Amino acid sequence: MCGRYAASRRPEDLVGTFGIEKWEPGEALEPDYNVAPTKEVYAVLDRPLKDSGDPRPVRQLRRLRWGLVPSWSRSPEGAARMINARAETVHEKPSFRRALAARRCILPADGYYEWVTGGQERELEVEGRRKRPRKQPYFVTPADGSVFAMAGLYEFWRDRTLPDDHPGAWWATCSVITTEAETTPLASAPEGGPRALADIHPRMPLMLTPDHWDAWLDPARTDPHDLAPLLAPPPAGLLRAFPVPTAVSNVRNNGPELLKELEAPEEGTLF
Repeated sequence: MCGRYAASRRPEDLVGTFGIEKWEPGEALEPDYNVAPTKEVYAVLDRPLKDSGDPRPVRQLRRLRWGLVPSWSRSPEGAARMINARAETVHEKPSFRRALAARRCILPADGYYEWVTGGQERELEVEGRRKRPRKQPYFVTPADGSVFAMAGLYEFWRDRTLPDDHPGAWWATCSVITTEAETTPLASAPEGGPRALADIHPRMPLMLTPDHWDAWLDPARTDPHDLAPLLAPPPAGLLRAFPVPTAVSNVRNNGPELLKELEAPEEGTLF
């Protein structure tokens, strides 16, 4: 799964990386080293500009709320539970299949956090059952320092309790697509720590490599069968993982110190 990530890159950097054509400087977000569900995040998407009269998709950098609210929902109350969509079933789930066909995005990140679990806890996670509190946090990031481009979906939801001109009448929300965690060796791992992402957690965000960005964002691609190859995990060996301070476990903590690479897990934690 993906329940927390870091996103500290400036909008100017994302504009160059993704070839952004449209973004509003007034919508800039502060660097966030502890992105949690329901927060606003950056998303890259291809979509015609509103009220422009031009049907050409334009690559935009937009602010979305993390936690997808389907357009048909009666209320946004379940958004915090809709932060992830499984790559294996996203094409058939009512909450995600429309967005997969028409509203795909990239959620730029430095990397994501995951908390290592013991054997019994991992079995419960695979079964979808509640498990005991997680332990040592790890940060997973591209080994070459590039942006972690997470595959995402976005939706628009209309709050019918508000008038059309109210600033909160429309919600723009998103979800991170996840896939099975890699079982192959990490590009770099701390001595005595997990050797593969699957040793930390059975799921991981689906990372899109640059050669897949245009195809993923292309709104003309709507056939689930045509999109299936893009839902495949990236090549092995692109990621590294390292233990970070347990302070990240508290969502109130936020700052670059959360990404400090520890030589070993903190005392009293697993791995």
